[in-house]
Amino acid sequence: MAATTEGAIKARLESLGSGVPFFREGPREGQAPPYGVVQRETIRPNLVAAGDFGDPDADVAVVEVLTVDIIQPARAKTSTRVARNAERYGLAETFAAALHGCTLPAAPSPVTAVRVQGIDRFPVADNRIRESITVEVHRKLRRTEVVPQ
Repeated sequence: MAATTEGAIKARLESLGSGVPFFREGPREGQAPPYGVVQRETIRPNLVAAGDFGDPDADVAVVEVLTVDIIQPARAKTSTRVARNAERYGLAETFAAALHGCTLPAAPSPVTAVRVQGIDRFPVADNRIRESITVEVHRKLRRTEVVPQ
């Protein structure tokens, strides 16, 4: 079981067998593309499924928003004057389809829904393509996240 939701997403995407390694918060030093980075952006109460706030033992539902950045090379040099396209087309879409609707069995708390909100593509910089998948994970808030131990 993963310690965080980011770790559960990392485990899900690496289980697809695409050969793309995923990291939480950033790649290791000198990591060659393609690779992915999973980061948590925000966590907020799910006001639709929040339960009874008067009951101290009631489950509190939250929505965790994460981004999965896919970094890959844009072009690869084949000779001194020629470069070929090195992008793996559809890679971000494959990962988005694998996440949308899954239950993240390795997540540390029960997940009720995973929804992909969109894929953003950024302009090529330093011969690298970056696509960012925005994911909403609907889950229960763990008591260990809010109560010191």
